[in-house]
Amino acid sequence: MTRTPSPTAGFSTRAIHFGYDPAEHQGALVPPIHTSAIYAFPDVGYGARCFTGEERGYFYTRIANPTLALLEGRLATLEEGAAAVVFGSGMGAVTATLWSLLEPGDEVLADLTLYGCTFAFLHHGLARFGVAVRHVDMTDSARVAAALTERTRVLYLESPANPNMRLVDIAAVSALARPRGVRVVVDNTYCTPYLQQPLVLGADVSLHSMTKYLGGHGDLTAGAAVFADAELAQRVRLYGLKDMTGAVMSAHDAHLVMRGLKTLALRMDRHCQNAQQVAELIAAHPATAAVHYPGLPGFAQHALAQRQMRQMGGMIAFELRGGLQAGVRFMDALRLVTRAVSLGDAETLAQHPASMTHSTYTPEERAAHGISEGLVRLSVGLEDIGDLLADIGQALDLAHAMDLSAGLSPDRVAAATPSCSAPA
Repeated sequence: MTRTPSPTAGFSTRAIHFGYDPAEHQGALVPPIHTSAIYAFPDVGYGARCFTGEERGYFYTRIANPTLALLEGRLATLEEGAAAVVFGSGMGAVTATLWSLLEPGDEVLADLTLYGCTFAFLHHGLARFGVAVRHVDMTDSARVAAALTERTRVLYLESPANPNMRLVDIAAVSALARPRGVRVVVDNTYCTPYLQQPLVLGADVSLHSMTKYLGGHGDLTAGAAVFADAELAQRVRLYGLKDMTGAVMSAHDAHLVMRGLKTLALRMDRHCQNAQQVAELIAAHPATAAVHYPGLPGFAQHALAQRQMRQMGGMIAFELRGGLQAGVRFMDALRLVTRAVSLGDAETLAQHPASMTHSTYTPEERAAHGISEGLVRLSVGLEDIGDLLADIGQALDLAHAMDLSAGLSPDRVAAATPSCSAPA
């Protein structure tokens, strides 16, 4: 029998041991990688039962694979869900899930701020096939309640949101949706199950781009959806994954994610510790106009963050006095921090959402959805904190000095106090 830790075992214990017994695999401490695309049937009846779903055996990797199944089991236990399905990318998880939950004539109610490719899929993908997409400020539960209609089938949100760190009270919006039979889908990529568990808070689906923190090393592309209902997971597997997207994850990438899970708690602790100190440095600098980080007491949703997040995460968004040009000067002045998209790697990464990850929005859409042209996003990595503070500090100094030389008076700078707030 497969060795399984107690459900009360700690997070890291389950991340390392769940679902695998070395004694069943010639003593191999690390689970084997099953690369086979197809599986032999002991008899015709077994094969027929697999195809009808009566038998949960393996027959084709697009539907199930032993290496992927082990990863799915670990993700489900870490999110405290009933089942999980993994995919070849985070967008594979998003699209397969939504294709499975929606029909023509249905409606998605989405928060104001979403990752650029998710926004594009909703408006340039689903909307072309008769699914209505509306946005509402989900930081206000009363607005969510007022926006729900008989057509609404899915509430879709990110918390914290990419890139501007808006938070949504997941328990509150889930309580509004549940009596109406509306599914709540939360992109939990920024937090991981270690910092936040949307299913425990009442959501139906927790999505991840495992390319980010779960993999943790920038060397794979993968996604996951974890479900409160095992039947819903099976629907997404057999329809959204098998038929609609084919967004199959490789066994090699599943192996790398499981390796990442073993150190997830350790890494997230360090990401959070470093980010807190970086956010405090940025907030105190005279070049700064606004900082959006849940760990700062001045962050408008600080109390909500403390209530639904275990720690405040490794992501920071901020704006400098001087707007876009100051942000560009800051980024170009970085020496240790890497200018790159994505997040959750060991390396600290800086990017400009308006020209990069959120360029799928028009300028008017970015303005309406709380993404300013000068916003800079930092994914704070695992480097020694002294080195990070030195590099970010000198880049802020340079951006500030160039603003002064461009005509921003020292008195005006000194009189201005950086604000720490979540955008409305």
